Amino acid sequence: MADAVHPADKPAAFPYEGPEALRLPIEQALRRVVDPELAMSIVDVGLVYGVTLADDVLRVHLTMTSAACPVTDLIVDEAGTELDRVVPGGVAIDVQLVWEPPWTPERMSARAKAFMGW
Repeated sequence: MADAVHPADKPAAFPYEGPEALRLPIEQALRRVVDPELAMSIVDVGLVYGVTLADDVLRVHLTMTSAACPVTDLIVDEAGTELDRVVPGGVAIDVQLVWEPPWTPERMSARAKAFMGW
């Protein structure tokens, strides 16, 4: 039987600052958000640049693979909806779209690269 991997022992899918108890629920919520053009989670695609929870505000920095992405609003809205399901009441959710640094395929997880045949 394989040893269980504690979430803190896994490499971080994205930078996170906040209560450790919310790290995994937040990551799981963001993994439920799928980029419909690629049929993969935004975490695996590497669109999540970072998450910070402080002063009752959850800030999520997301990017898109292209500034011309036709599903940007859908992804941002879905991220907010999924996060709202896991954060405590009274925590505001602020999903911010960022363009720096620009997204590159190197940000994709090994799983996503394998799926794409890279």
